[in-house]
Amino acid sequence: MKITRKRLRPVVGAVAVAAAAGLVLSGCTTSTPSGEASSGGKTITVAEVNEASSFNYNTPQGNLDTNGFIWQMTQPQFFTLDQNYNIVHNTDLGTYKKLSDNPLKVEYTLNPDAKWSDGVAMTADDLMLGWAQSACYYDSAKFNDDGDVTSGTQYFTTAGGCPFATNLPKISNNNRTITFTYDQPYVDWELVNPIQFPAHSTAKEIGVSTKDLTNAFLKTPKGDPDNPAAPNPIIQKAAKLFNTGYDATAMPKDKNLLVSGGPLQVSAWTPKQSMTLVPNKEYKGKHAVKFGKLVMRFIGDANAQVTALQNGEVDAIQPQPSADTVKALKAVSGVHVLQGDQTAYDHVDLNFKSSVFSDPTIRQAFLLTIPRADILKSIITPINPDAKVLDSQVFLPQQKGYDESVKNNGSSAYDKVDIDKAKQLLAGKTPTVKILYNTGNPNRVDSFQAIQASAAKAGFNVVDGGSPQWSSLLAGGDYDASIFGWINPGAGNAALPQLFQIGNGGNYNNYNDKEASDLAVKSQTTLDPTKLLQIKQQIDALTFKDGYGLPLFQTPGLFAYTGKVKGIKYFGGQNGIFWNFWEWTK
Repeated sequence: MKITRKRLRPVVGAVAVAAAAGLVLSGCTTSTPSGEASSGGKTITVAEVNEASSFNYNTPQGNLDTNGFIWQMTQPQFFTLDQNYNIVHNTDLGTYKKLSDNPLKVEYTLNPDAKWSDGVAMTADDLMLGWAQSACYYDSAKFNDDGDVTSGTQYFTTAGGCPFATNLPKISNNNRTITFTYDQPYVDWELVNPIQFPAHSTAKEIGVSTKDLTNAFLKTPKGDPDNPAAPNPIIQKAAKLFNTGYDATAMPKDKNLLVSGGPLQVSAWTPKQSMTLVPNKEYKGKHAVKFGKLVMRFIGDANAQVTALQNGEVDAIQPQPSADTVKALKAVSGVHVLQGDQTAYDHVDLNFKSSVFSDPTIRQAFLLTIPRADILKSIITPINPDAKVLDSQVFLPQQKGYDESVKNNGSSAYDKVDIDKAKQLLAGKTPTVKILYNTGNPNRVDSFQAIQASAAKAGFNVVDGGSPQWSSLLAGGDYDASIFGWINPGAGNAALPQLFQIGNGGNYNNYNDKEASDLAVKSQTTLDPTKLLQIKQQIDALTFKDGYGLPLFQTPGLFAYTGKVKGIKYFGGQNGIFWNFWEWTK
């Protein structure tokens, strides 16, 4: 996380500062932001499972698939991924290049004609803002073993944490170029996208000038956890805006929050129904769209998506895959069906801050009751008869290292349900376990019910903690276990600290193994492919030893569209059906 899931999109520089914390939202579809292109031309309508919940997907609570789709289409991107997950530099925005290896130095330059949708030129001020969020340069916080701040200041709270560190960037070239010098080699330097939201909009929201905002970044010393300084008030306000200001359940009244730097911009939002995006007239280049409007319909039920496609209410869908859904789609005349593997997987995670699962024996007992083979047979086998239970927390079956890791990671201990052993471990205890999951996702409901029934045989009292708002509850930790899905980017390695580093915003289950955490951090500066593979396999083994949770299955992907739309192609990565939206025509 297309199906309902979180996006395991490492936050590697696609950064932002958000709108005012006191933002007032309207309760219905509202006006179009300034700079909107004409709505003339063809409208393409796509059904999407989840409703949007934030215009900033880079926070722990905003890191949801739909939010990421919107981010990809509305915010500036220095790169995209092609159908084979290769990195493609996007020269519509500008250029970036590595200047040296030792030290690693990278330069980003914006095109002279690059503008935001409100007509304001993009500058190094925007790049400086993006860098500040992603590098955590100013943080002086210390954390305890549970990842809680015990002293100092943590400014920007991101879903991916801080996977890299650099010195203070240098601005040059008439305020269009910024240069980073990394503290250490960084394996994913080419996936750093240091721009998301406009500096001038951020400055306006927090009541300062753009110059004041950039000067705050340039003049504030690097954070020192051993000698923390008082927080910089401008950076603190900017961080507060980033952390919560873009969260929304309806169209913001403040158009300043909707300024776009991508090919599209949001023009309307009818809660629980649809969101409309229109071309950004200031966007220039090969990714400029060829249609007049894109409507994203929020339809969670797969059958309802198929019906909407059949009735001509939508042009394309990416529903929850099931054998019945595929069969229904193939029976509809004029519909094209695309299927394939996704870089995604469903899993059960145990909350390490839970009073129940603070005991490793109870964790082991519970995991022994999870009927993974039955869940696979019920949900995935009807679509893919060759599918197998997923046995890694780090690798997918088609990735190098999977088979070797599975042989040694300890996953075989959970190949079969063992109720008798679980009872022995419980020794008469009857723990209550509250499981969080998405009640609007049939697959998650089926998984929950199977786990609930199986665990009861060992003596567990499994409580239904499911909610349609599951994604907003995930970071809160008011549950003992969770069932959801991660979708990997398909490129890079920043997912490792996102999931396994202590205190990382994406470490939702509060996993606290220091060895795994240190290895996850080390992975970001390990350039040797063999050593990097070994680190991944070590982390994988530690998760099973610790009772982190259990992976369930790799998720299949499913797109369907009518013959009216041209250019839709299958892609199993994070951006789902929208991965090449600029190629679409109708």
